[in-house]
Amino acid sequence: MCTSLVQVGCGFEFRMPKNVMKGLFKSRSKSPSEIVHLTGELLRFIASSTFISGEAKREEKIMREVAKNLHELKHVLYGDSESQPVSQACAELTEEFFKENTMRLLISCLSKLNLEARNDATEVVTSLQRQRVRSRLVASDYMELNKDLIDLLIRGYEDQDLALHYGSMLRACIHHHQGIARYVFESGYMVKFFDYIKLPNFDVASNAWETFMDLMTTHNSTVAEFLSKNYEWFFTEYNKLLECPTYFWRRRALGLFGNMLTNSEVMKLYVNSKDNLMAVMKLLKDTNKKIQIEAFYVFRLFVGNERKPTDIMYILIANKSKLLQFFGDFKMDEEEEHFEEDKAEVVEEIKALKCVD
Repeated sequence: MCTSLVQVGCGFEFRMPKNVMKGLFKSRSKSPSEIVHLTGELLRFIASSTFISGEAKREEKIMREVAKNLHELKHVLYGDSESQPVSQACAELTEEFFKENTMRLLISCLSKLNLEARNDATEVVTSLQRQRVRSRLVASDYMELNKDLIDLLIRGYEDQDLALHYGSMLRACIHHHQGIARYVFESGYMVKFFDYIKLPNFDVASNAWETFMDLMTTHNSTVAEFLSKNYEWFFTEYNKLLECPTYFWRRRALGLFGNMLTNSEVMKLYVNSKDNLMAVMKLLKDTNKKIQIEAFYVFRLFVGNERKPTDIMYILIANKSKLLQFFGDFKMDEEEEHFEEDKAEVVEEIKALKCVD
């Protein structure tokens, strides 16, 4: 498709010939690859142009066409209540999308689209992360070669208008591509996530927390590798979440622990720290019963560790009588399967503790 540069003042403007513009708005049915191609051309125009005086109607027309195309692309990928997506059409769309570099254009132009178009764009980008062409996950190769787009998606948390859309795209990339999760870990972004989850905008902070959760639970070997190198600072920051005065965040932080500690390598690292033990013991005294229960199941891992470090043993033995008294009074407000059995097991473990020489 031909485009042209025309001089405007001291600079140049990216413009489409009128015959091309006319062709963009024909009503005939287009194939998935044609829709992608036309969408890419329109996005290039949007990305390169500062609309000149007298072009407002054309701008509105282009934006409307982009929104329409994105909705059609979403329909191809997701289907609707009356029809399922067709695998051949999805593959055609996916191949064209990455071949034409439309992914980059769509992500970088998102701020210029209206809300409905942004929502559709988000669903398109999210779906494309899992689409296969001839059994190959095309997006994985593309994102590995275009990691600067991941930088852009992460920085989106600093823009309230884009944060929720970019956050959803980022989670799809992390979920489907282990290499992208590794890139986020190795690029120092986890430090920023501890800031993002404390942002004053609740929706943005919650979205950042969802991404944080996916990072810490999706690819076990990558998580274990990251924590083995960043153990001290990470759990120092994480324990601050456990001490947060807001019940909502304490509960969320403990809930994520339940998932993180199913990773055996992470659990081994965690239960060998006296600072972690002390943080969990504080939570056993929380005024909220649900937090107490979740803290109990984390505490149980420390007690059940057959290779307790000496400093862990000292803390448990020094608090032996207090712990036994605490668990003697520790009751459930409502029946929970196996709780009494699990508590009895912990009590027996504590009773069996002997002084360390």
